[in-house]
Amino acid sequence: MKPARIIVLLIALVAGGIAALLAGRSDPPPPTIVQAAPNIETADVLVAGSDIGMGQTLTGPELRWQAWPTAAAGPNYIRKQGRPDAIRELTGAIVRQAFAAGEPIRESKLIRGKASGYMAAILPKGLRAISTEISAETGAGGFILPNDHVDVILSRRDKEAEKLTGTEVHTSEIILANVTVLAIDQTVEEKNGQKVVVGRTATLALSPQQAETLARARHMGTLSLALRSLVDSEGDAEIPNEDRSGVPSRRGVNIVRFGVPASK
Repeated sequence: MKPARIIVLLIALVAGGIAALLAGRSDPPPPTIVQAAPNIETADVLVAGSDIGMGQTLTGPELRWQAWPTAAAGPNYIRKQGRPDAIRELTGAIVRQAFAAGEPIRESKLIRGKASGYMAAILPKGLRAISTEISAETGAGGFILPNDHVDVILSRRDKEAEKLTGTEVHTSEIILANVTVLAIDQTVEEKNGQKVVVGRTATLALSPQQAETLARARHMGTLSLALRSLVDSEGDAEIPNEDRSGVPSRRGVNIVRFGVPASK
């Protein structure tokens, strides 16, 4: 082997040794610090296991216990530590206001028993519950459900107009607009996927003055309920055919006899 190659080989070996020595003396990487998660104190709180609608009777399976941060648990929440038998105690109670799944159960939104006081419990403050007879023809074919909004239409004979024309004249007018349906017969909510409720009576939530108007109208003619869309149900109640005096204008229907139309 030539002396030059030997010298190059020796230099390479020395350089490699020096590099290995320097690498061994480098400082090790700092250790990774793992911070422990804060210990949050929890308590078992009674919550709704699924959506619970207004008027539903609690049977037990729709309730469950769930861990809840103690600091966020309100004083009205039901805790398992204080009431371990709460699910059994609340079985049979009626839901006054709806619960969403996972929402804590509060007894202020429940009532016990569906006998006396049930409708009064769900009735909004300042309103009165009054019922009126309906049929499939006067109740939008049975498609009106509790919590829908309706207009009440009065249809009757106009005897004053009949004196002038000599023929039968029927009029119709909206006497109540955008009122809430509390119940159809004894149904206060949509149950088991039921989309149509054909009943004989509709219970409406009215102000005292509106209740008087409805009571008088029942003796004047036929009452019909006109279902409003969800968009039209928002905002203040308005009667579109009011005149300037604030009294709903009446729309007449003249009866034709012997081919001779009547005119008003």
